[in-house]
Amino acid sequence: MTDIVQLSGIAPVIDRYDGVILDLWGVLHDGERPYPGVPECLDRLRAAGKVICLLSNAPRRTGGVIAKLDGMGIGRDRYHHVMTSGEAAYDALRDRDDPWHAALGRRLYHIGPDRDMDVYEGLDYTLAASPDEADFVVNTGIVDFGESLSVYEPALEACRRRNLPMVCANPDLIVMVGEQMVICAGTLAQRYEEMGGDVFWHGKPHAPVYDRCLSLMGIKDKGRILAVGDSLRTDVAGANAAGVDVALVTFGIHREELGGAWGEAVDPAKLAAAAAAASGHQPTYSLPSLRW
Repeated sequence: MTDIVQLSGIAPVIDRYDGVILDLWGVLHDGERPYPGVPECLDRLRAAGKVICLLSNAPRRTGGVIAKLDGMGIGRDRYHHVMTSGEAAYDALRDRDDPWHAALGRRLYHIGPDRDMDVYEGLDYTLAASPDEADFVVNTGIVDFGESLSVYEPALEACRRRNLPMVCANPDLIVMVGEQMVICAGTLAQRYEEMGGDVFWHGKPHAPVYDRCLSLMGIKDKGRILAVGDSLRTDVAGANAAGVDVALVTFGIHREELGGAWGEAVDPAKLAAAAAAASGHQPTYSLPSLRW
């Protein structure tokens, strides 16, 4: 395993790339506001002629993500493209063009908040009031940010008794919301698999969302694309599998494990150990945060 190059900002290496794939939560913003330096970095990337594609494991369609970013002051003029795991789930539920989704019934049970209903709204499905009335379950995560996995155990057990296949619209296990660590749909889906349930995962690190990004960006040479994310399990693993370089933001979900303070480099030994522990998912670079 080669050493991970620690950068203080993206500028020293950006000339090697024609485009960037950027994570949202933990990289652009904390769920409430942009991180310091991010708007300037986006502006500098655009001024340098780089194609910017945002790729999020948000369990909602791209329109809702664009609106949320607008509300934070990250307007549509600061990036070119956006793709989400929720959009991928919607497309799969709409098209049903693979054997797994084609076998789903038409009655779905939703685990998650109403704000994520756009992953199936407008499609030919009936919303079931309980797992007993459903053919499958759509999992978009927890309703309130303070909730734990135990709150959802009864619903997961009820789905498992019915042997319902699960569509997971967000593979993330956790996310930072301000200073609070919050569980995501991936934690519920992981538990469902432990129960013996069948789960189809949409989003990072799975190949289809990267294929969509590459198609949107129109850059033929994958070696000229840099991904930036804060998760070894999703962002780094997905970029590794897609064949693109990747920078790990260290002041994200791994901040406690890596021990870095805001804006500072981390212990190289801790960084290498974290990568090794994460099934060897290897960042090309690390960054304290997304900055120019």
